[in-house]
Amino acid sequence: MTELGPVAWPPAPIRTERLVLRESEAWDRAEFIELFASPEVRTYLGGPRPRDELERTAPDVPGRRPGLFVIELDGAMIGMITLDRRDAERPGHVRPDAGEAELGYLFLPEAWGYGYAAEACAAALDWFADALPGEPVVLCTQIANDRSMRLAAKLGFTEVERFEEFGAEQWFGVRSSVTQSG
Repeated sequence: MTELGPVAWPPAPIRTERLVLRESEAWDRAEFIELFASPEVRTYLGGPRPRDELERTAPDVPGRRPGLFVIELDGAMIGMITLDRRDAERPGHVRPDAGEAELGYLFLPEAWGYGYAAEACAAALDWFADALPGEPVVLCTQIANDRSMRLAAKLGFTEVERFEEFGAEQWFGVRSSVTQSG
């Protein structure tokens, strides 16, 4: 996993009480398209992408890359989590040289409100803390995204700063694996 550091990818599937975090497979393609075409999911992410474009351009096995976990409930994909290095050109950093690991997530609307995002993100953060001990993880979300703001607090992220990006006020927080546990 060159993007995040010297860890093997993919890890063995991670199992929580209700979920499995795993590498993407070909049968997840329809759910990936739904995530990116959904107006609800993409409300705070620049809006939905055209479904016909996604159908044409999505790879046979979308999302198969280091740092991306598919979230599975009862054998079906309900969302995804990413851990990527934050681009140095973007605002919001906790290291002088930038490049922090950044948590991202998308869940299908039918999976909202059941605690799946908190359960899955906590498991991914625990995996990351074991794989790269001491590495901070950052999270950025629009202030207007109440659900994401609540999830950030539940996961132990603390505010570092706020700034304007993508035409909206952003909240930027950090979670230190040294002081937090899932």
